[in-house]
Parts: sequence; C-alpha cells; structure tokens
Amino acid sequence: MNAFKKLGLSAALAVSVALPAAAETELTMYYPIAVGGALTEVVDGIVADFEAANPDIKVNAIYSGNYDDTRVRALSALASGEPAQLAVMFSIDAYDLIEQDLIVAFEDINGVEADWLSSFYPALMANGRIEGKTWGIPFQRSTIVAYYNKDQFREAGLDPESPPKTWDELVSMGKALTKDGISGLMIPSTGYPYWMFQALAIQNGKELMSDDGLTTYFDDPAVVETLEFWKSLSTEHGIMPTGTVEWGTLRQAFLEGQTAMMWHSTGNLTAVKDAAKFDFGVAELPANVRPGSPTGGGNFYVFKDTSEEERAAALKLIQFMTAPEQAAAWSIATGYMGVSPAAYETEALKAYTTEFPPALVARNQLENAVAEFSTFETARVRDGLNNAIQAALTGSKEPAAALDEAQQAAERLLRDYQ
Repeated sequence: MNAFKKLGLSAALAVSVALPAAAETELTMYYPIAVGGALTEVVDGIVADFEAANPDIKVNAIYSGNYDDTRVRALSALASGEPAQLAVMFSIDAYDLIEQDLIVAFEDINGVEADWLSSFYPALMANGRIEGKTWGIPFQRSTIVAYYNKDQFREAGLDPESPPKTWDELVSMGKALTKDGISGLMIPSTGYPYWMFQALAIQNGKELMSDDGLTTYFDDPAVVETLEFWKSLSTEHGIMPTGTVEWGTLRQAFLEGQTAMMWHSTGNLTAVKDAAKFDFGVAELPANVRPGSPTGGGNFYVFKDTSEEERAAALKLIQFMTAPEQAAAWSIATGYMGVSPAAYETEALKAYTTEFPPALVARNQLENAVAEFSTFETARVRDGLNNAIQAALTGSKEPAAALDEAQQAAERLLRDYQ
C-alpha cells in the first residue's frame, strides 16, 4: 500500500515540476470504503499514479461509506447539480440506475473497444450486462469465501487441510469445533444478509431471481428449506450463535478466536492475513445440491450528464485502474479479485499467489459463481428479503411465513415493470 502512495507522490511531484499548467479536465469519483483495510490509501495511490501519467486530468475521489451510502451520496449530488462523472457503486445497482436514466452504456462512449469489454471475467460482467449493453465495469469485486482457523481444526482432531465441502460436513465439523466460548461457524446476517442467503440458496440448487430482474422466487420450497437450514445451524445443531451475527464485527471475532469458521467477503483477505496470529485457511463454500457463491462488490459507472471530454477522461481512468498490472496490485493490497485473467498472468500476482495460494480461492470460485441478487427496485426488494431473513433467524417469524411476505412485497414492487 505504501508503494502505491510513494510511487504516486514521487511521480506526481516530478510531473508538477515539468508541467505546471492546471489540469484541463476535472473528474469527481464517488468511491465506497465498506470493507476492512486501509483502502483509502490504496485508492489514493492509484489516483496519484494516474494523475502523474495524465497531467491534464484531475481526479477528486470522494470516499462515501458503504455501497448504500455511496449510492445515496452520488445520486444526491447529481440531483442537486453538483458535478460527478463516475462512481464505484454496487454491481447490483445497475437496474435502478438504468431505470432512472442516470448512467451511460460503455458501448456509447467513444473509444470503447469490444476487445476491452470482453477482457474481464464473464461472471463479473453478469450484473453489468443488461439488454445487450454493458453498464458497469468490474473493479472492487469479490465472492464469499470460507475462512477457517487451522489451529482450532487441529485441536478438534480435524484435518486442517480439509475444510468442509458439503453442508453435512459443515455441520459435523462445526459440532467438533464448537466448545465453551467458541462457535464452530458464523455466517453474518446483518449488513448484507441477502448475499449470504443467496449463496446458501444456490448451494441448495435454487436461484433467488430471474435473469431479467423481473421475478423473485423467495417462496419456492427450496428457498424456504434454505432459510430453515440456516436457522437450524443455531437452533438445532448449535454450531452458530442464536439471533443475528454482525457483519461489521465478524472479522474481529474470527481474529480473536471466537469462531473457528466464518463466511465473509474475499475483500477481507489481506486484512485477515496481516492481523491473524494463528494459522488460517481459505476455502470455497461448501455444496449441498451444487457448489456456488454469488459474485459481489462494486462496478464502475459513468454518469449520463457528462461531456464528451469528461467521458473520455473517465474511460481513461477506468481503463487505468482495471489494467492487469493495476488490478494485480489492487488484489494483492486488498484481497479483492483481479478482474481479468490477464491480471493473474502478471509476474506480481503469479508470484504472490504462489507464495499465498488463498489469494486464488475467490477467483477459482468464479467457475461456480452466479450474478449477485439484483432486480428492478433492487433496494426495496432486497430490504424485504433482508427483513425476512432476520425475522426467521431471530425467531419472530417462521421461515416460510417470512419469505412468503417478502415474495408478496416483491411481486407488488415488480408488477409495473412486467
């Protein structure tokens, strides 16, 4: 991370001496800082490097909290007439942004080539490609991975190189790992409960939504069974705390040994690697009917109310930040994935993944990944699902009743779009 900053600073100083003229194009970029690690420093360093290489472009990076905060702040700025040319926002925001006519398709920006658009992992492009056009370019992207404490596996008589590969193994190993003050497993159910639930539903053989963003399947028997299984991890099997598990504090709970296994974003990988005082492993999520995880994280979007010059500058910044060498450095610094196969062919990332193989787990899981849950009226539909999940896990509603209520609400919200 300091390398980014030092390189960016020295290059910027050199350019400022040689080229004292002011930048011709100014960009405002909203950026979410939602996961652990000093991501602000990393992004600042990349921006400084970009400005050094492009002295005619000035980038104002506005760090705006989590993904929901970023969407609210960026759209509020646009509504009030404040300049904003691009943002990294949820990959699942695309439907709503298109519906509000706020973003431009990349095919409609001068200079965008088909070869560049096809250079990213297809699974990471799934949320951004809608009705034949590309609306989002992947950058801060992830899948859910399973972190586990190898020392606790050894203490429980389990093979530290064989994490659970099925739901049955998850339960049986979870029981062996659970003891006074230590949970065998924690799956977060605040923050992004729908994301964890989608992973479980996929593993149980059922998607939560249709590909066109118009239909949800919350009341499907396989989906209800999925929520019943999640609840059973605490109420029946006793391997997870009852009630909800906090997204924001789970990583620290894992680092303090309070849980032997946790499901979380690969965006936490470098922070866990730097802070763990024990031997830990990272694994793909276990399967029931099939293996799988939704993708997650943020895409670059370019706002529609921009000049041709601003779009060209925004495109240049996005291409710079997603280029293989930058994507590799970003992945090493954060734990997020390199967004293209070419990133994993760079010398830097090949050396890093050879030294630290867990950095490949999220990328490898793309083979079984699906697009993150997204529909029209995404935020409101998602809130209904989140409420249903938490109601079931806290015992205030039965899973079937909670999901039926969420399904009815989703159908009302989506009716006009159908």
